[in-house]
Amino acid sequence: MAKTNFQYEKRQRELEKKKKADEKARKKLEAKHQPGGEEAPDEDDDKPAAPEEQAPA
Repeated sequence: MAKTNFQYEKRQRELEKKKKADEKARKKLEAKHQPGGEEAPDEDDDKPAAPEEQAPA
């Protein structure tokens, strides 16, 4: 009976994980740069808006 090549199987799993991660990163980058796409909020959007100063009437 042949022995299982565990190193080969492990390498194939690692390559598949890397491929999926690269694809996910590519899709995220494309979505960020497409107008009207799902954009990630900018850092400035996370901060609460400062109250505007009103001049005394």
